[in-house]
Amino acid sequence: MSAKIKITTGELNAFSKYLYEATGICLGRNKVYLIEGRLADLLKEYHCSSFTELLNIITYGNDPSLINKIIDRMTTHETCFFRDGTPFQLLQYKILPDLIDKRTATTNNGPVPIRIWSAACSTGQEIYSIAIVLREMLADIDGYRIKLLGTDISDAAIAKASYGRFNRFEIERGLSSQILNKYFVCENNQWKIRDDIRAMVQFARRNLMQPFNGLGFFDIIFCRNVAVYFNKEDRRNFFDRIARVLGPDGYLIIGSSESMIDIQSRFEPQEHLNTFFYQIKN
Repeated sequence: MSAKIKITTGELNAFSKYLYEATGICLGRNKVYLIEGRLADLLKEYHCSSFTELLNIITYGNDPSLINKIIDRMTTHETCFFRDGTPFQLLQYKILPDLIDKRTATTNNGPVPIRIWSAACSTGQEIYSIAIVLREMLADIDGYRIKLLGTDISDAAIAKASYGRFNRFEIERGLSSQILNKYFVCENNQWKIRDDIRAMVQFARRNLMQPFNGLGFFDIIFCRNVAVYFNKEDRRNFFDRIARVLGPDGYLIIGSSESMIDIQSRFEPQEHLNTFFYQIKN
C-alpha cells in the first residue's frame, strides 16, 4: 500500500484560496484531513506525487473535468428525502396554504403561480420531496402554474438528480413505505421517481457565489446548510442576492442550525411549528 500523500502548509493555503474563489467555501487549517482524504484518488489518477503537482495541472492545464472533480469532492452532498422533517411540515401546513390564499386573490381565476427554488439541491432529494408535498396537497394540480428548480454546483450531483434514480439506502432515509410505493417505481434494484413527479422539476448547475442572472423570481427558496461554509461578508452578500430573487411576500427556509443574527441581513425571522423561516423586512 502506498503512503498517503500529505499536504504542506503552502499547498493548503493555495488549495484553500482556489476552493474559495471557485465556490466561496472557506476551509480552515483544521480541514487538512478533508483535502488529503477527498483528493487522494485524484492524486493517483493524475499520477501526482504531491498536491503542488495537482495544483499545477489545475492552474496550467486544460482539463475542465479535473476542476469539476475537485469541486464535486470538496462540496458536501449530505441529503435525504424530507430531511429534518419540520421544514416540510412548515411548507405543507403554513407556507403553501398562506401563499395559495394570497396568490388566489390576485390571479383573477387564472392558474395560481407557485415558484420554488432548492438552491443547493445536491442529488435531488429535497426538491423531489417538495414536489411530493405539492402532489399530496393539491387535488387539482392543473389549476396551478408550478415552477420547481433545483440547482447545485456539482455536475455529478445534478446528473444524478436529473435521473431520479435512488438505491435502497437512499430511499430508506426519510421515505415512508406509503410515499415510496405511491411515488416511486422499482427498476433493476433501484427506485425511480414517477415520471409525472420528475417532470415537475428542472435542474441546473449554479455556483451560488456568482450572480443569479436568468433565474427569475421565487415565492419560496430552500437554502439549507449552505451559507455555513461562507465567511461573514460573503454570507451577507449572498443573502442580499437571495432577497433580490425572492418575492416581497416570499419565504426563505435555511438550516435549523443557521442564523442571520450576526449579518444584519434584509430578512427578519418568523416562527411557526417551532421552526423558523425568513421574510424580507418591510
